[in-house]
Amino acid sequence: MTHRITITNPLDPRLDDIRDLKHSDAKKDLVFAEGPLVCGRLVESRFPVRSVIGFGGRLDTFLADFGERLPEGVPVYEVTRELLGEVAGYDMHRGLLAVGERPEPLSVADVIDGARTVVVLEGVGDHENIGSIFRNAAGMSVDGVLFGAGTADPLYRRSVRVSMGHVLRTPFAHLDGTGTTWQRSLEQLRDAGWWLVSLTPDDGAVHIKEALAGREEQKVALLVGGEGPGLTEHAMRATDVRAKIPMAEGTDSLNVATSAAIAFYERARGL
Repeated sequence: MTHRITITNPLDPRLDDIRDLKHSDAKKDLVFAEGPLVCGRLVESRFPVRSVIGFGGRLDTFLADFGERLPEGVPVYEVTRELLGEVAGYDMHRGLLAVGERPEPLSVADVIDGARTVVVLEGVGDHENIGSIFRNAAGMSVDGVLFGAGTADPLYRRSVRVSMGHVLRTPFAHLDGTGTTWQRSLEQLRDAGWWLVSLTPDDGAVHIKEALAGREEQKVALLVGGEGPGLTEHAMRATDVRAKIPMAEGTDSLNVATSAAIAFYERARGL
């Protein structure tokens, strides 16, 4: 049975994990879930829950749904909205926050084992784009995410929030190498029978539909690059085909998360 502990002092050290959350990037060993939906996904994930903090009815509802799934011994702290805002550094209007610990990272082999579709990110440094890609991936049956060089932390608080907690559910791993060598790690996928597709607005690329045609039974990795520069030439040379999304006249590209979503859909509808 879960027992709540009421905290009334904002200086209570039991709240140190969530103190000044705007600088949560300094808490590299922790992951933060905000709101009932994302907190629930943390409880259901492979990330060990460290504590749950909330106020009033939000805790009532959450514990009714997930209290029995919380590991024994996980503290549940009840606070007021004012106290939570003072500790976190801003108004936590969602009323519920859960803190998790980061487990040992998955390997590339872990992520691709049994997978049919993955997305590979290079140079995606915006946390909101990363969160959106995870959300889109989860919605369109992408099995995993692989990170090349220059990508931001997928477990940063904003990424977790924008992903609606899917970053906690969708397996991900980092490919080895530097900015100019990481693409060599893609050989691990090619050796395992994967078809590698670069997304680029280049006029010389083939239509995304054509790039995926006839690959329904093959494992497919879709590569996307960061806003502005896109994929490097090094990365695209390591793939089997360069694919584009046709654009209306007068436009040249889409947001990276939007482009990825279109590619995910094109892949999914062919399966």
